[in-house]
Amino acid sequence: MFPATKHAIKTFAKLVELLPSPEQSKTHIALLAGGVTPFRNDTDREMPFRQESNFYYLSGCAVPGSFLLLTYQHGTSLADHPSVQLFIPEIDLDTLMWSVPPPTAEEAATLYDVTRVQYPSSLPEAIIERLKAFPDAVFHILPKASPLFPTLPEEYVGLAASRNIPVTDEHLLKALHRARLTKDEEEVALIQKANDISSRAHEVVMRVLGQAVKGALAKKKESEHRPLLPGEWFIEKEAEAEAIFVASCRREDAVHQAYLPIVAASNRASTLHYCCNDKAFAWGPIGKHDHKNNQELAQSNGRELAPQVLLIDAGCEWNCYASDITRTMPVGNGGKFTTEARAIYSLVLKMQKLSFEALKPGLHWDAIQLLCHRTLVAGFQELGIFKSPSSSNSGSWNSEEAILASGVSTAFFPHGVGHSLGMDVHDVPSASDPTDNTTIQGLPLGHKSFYRALRLRLPLEEGMVVTVEPGIYFHPHLLSSIRDSRHIDHDVLKRYEAVGGVRIEDVVLITKDGYRNLTTVRSDVDWVEGLCSGAL
Repeated sequence: MFPATKHAIKTFAKLVELLPSPEQSKTHIALLAGGVTPFRNDTDREMPFRQESNFYYLSGCAVPGSFLLLTYQHGTSLADHPSVQLFIPEIDLDTLMWSVPPPTAEEAATLYDVTRVQYPSSLPEAIIERLKAFPDAVFHILPKASPLFPTLPEEYVGLAASRNIPVTDEHLLKALHRARLTKDEEEVALIQKANDISSRAHEVVMRVLGQAVKGALAKKKESEHRPLLPGEWFIEKEAEAEAIFVASCRREDAVHQAYLPIVAASNRASTLHYCCNDKAFAWGPIGKHDHKNNQELAQSNGRELAPQVLLIDAGCEWNCYASDITRTMPVGNGGKFTTEARAIYSLVLKMQKLSFEALKPGLHWDAIQLLCHRTLVAGFQELGIFKSPSSSNSGSWNSEEAILASGVSTAFFPHGVGHSLGMDVHDVPSASDPTDNTTIQGLPLGHKSFYRALRLRLPLEEGMVVTVEPGIYFHPHLLSSIRDSRHIDHDVLKRYEAVGGVRIEDVVLITKDGYRNLTTVRSDVDWVEGLCSGAL
């Protein structure tokens, strides 16, 4: 059973820490609305329902249209055993033929870790009972009138205001985010499950690519008038790779993807959140305008797939807990990376490996960001993309430190190296990205642009789950800002621009002594090429 009561205790403990001293000993009542089934535009056609994260964290209940009423008081029995009252919709006989009914209150009492289960018609009376029993209470809600959270009917909140009970939306969300920042064993198990399923889905895509290279997949003849079966599927378009990934997850009972999959081939891999997934792979030489490659190019006619990368950033959810994995794989060239793509892939892999080795509680995440930029700069100097002091008469202006201070590496690695992950793929933003962050344990900051897009800016704590996702990109828009940089050998850079982009992303748990990788699909070059070439 989902440990909702344990999460409620943790959340209220964080809430009390946020309060001024006179209010800490008061009774605290929280009221939350669950999500409702969305409908497409102005029709009655249901869209996929996914419970609001904070509501699920405190209830474990995924029933649409539910409410949650919690009561806590520090230093009393309600601190160890808070009241958690769940209100789920009653079965509507008129809708039974259209929809699966919710559980009865009696059934729900055995499914969820709550004190009591009733129907919403009993909610006003339950609120009044709480207010009478605790007239000194503070009434907490999520940010009022925010489009980010389910609407809480004013009639319920008004019951507290009518009795002069203070109602505040200032503390509950902050407390929830701080509580959710670190994960317990049950949460880690759910995240592990999501990552296991998603890891297998990434491997499935690579193996299907490899089967085609190996010739184990035979194309359907023109005379055959039947649909292709899964074992006959080719991947010649981004949409086909996405379909196989999602099908693999769905086959293992994962209902939702944690975010829109990013499936980008060729130079489209340089767009960080490319979610179109609607283009064919590049055929023939890769040119400047391959992003306009339309479906009609996905015809064999004796043509060979051009050497390119396929970047897939995708992960499913398991019981409202996310995964987030990126793999970059070779397409064309017999399932092997080109010389340039292999060099960039190996450098990104090194950025990730060094990041892993540094992870430990107490280390500020900014230090990992700086480490990745430092590794990129040194790697680009070895490749000749960045000029090195040995090839310059003036030396110091092209030192690693000088290039770092210039910020030029941001054009190739513009995003943060990772973020908190949990119930949401970009988890608990208010807790993981504080506004005041000016030092990283005495280390030089490098250039301020390194940290502009970071979603995590905290010292690491045991129990945090984070992604580690360095990348290197050759995006025309980003490169336009450094075309005149004296740090760059622009002739060498031109040889690498066709790579597009490479990102490698794993989900890790911060442990007492370091980290544990929750992502099980491998990323070493030989293994990836072995699968994509059909050799393994």
